[in-house]
Amino acid sequence: MKSVVICGSQRYKNEIKNFAERLRKLGVPVVFEPNFERQRKKMLTKVESERLKSKSYRDRVPAMVHEHFDRIRKADVCYVYNKEGYLGVNTTLELGFAHGKNMVIYALEPEKPIEHGGEICRDILFTEIIDKPDELVKRLI
Repeated sequence: MKSVVICGSQRYKNEIKNFAERLRKLGVPVVFEPNFERQRKKMLTKVESERLKSKSYRDRVPAMVHEHFDRIRKADVCYVYNKEGYLGVNTTLELGFAHGKNMVIYALEPEKPIEHGGEICRDILFTEIIDKPDELVKRLI
């Protein structure tokens, strides 16, 4: 079975963790997920532009991005946890990195419409929209 890396916003930390745990219970041997454990709870709910006002956050971001790039390098498949079509700056960067590695990229939901903050080109990188862990597992076999 192929390994999977999950990319997504800090605001969905708990949901990403639950999704990853469900994949493990379904038998996926290697699931890489973002490490949001070092973030203070109040930072998780803020939008990136607000988080970036904090110097300590700005100081930590490069290391967090490089750590997740390592997880992407090790995985066979990328899964973008983009609830409500939301992709932040860092997840967009990770999406581009995964695409540059020629990875198959699945996503939870389609890109948000442009009039609601979506971008015009991110969703062309998605191989398929898959919203359930058991459906993703079928693609990993």
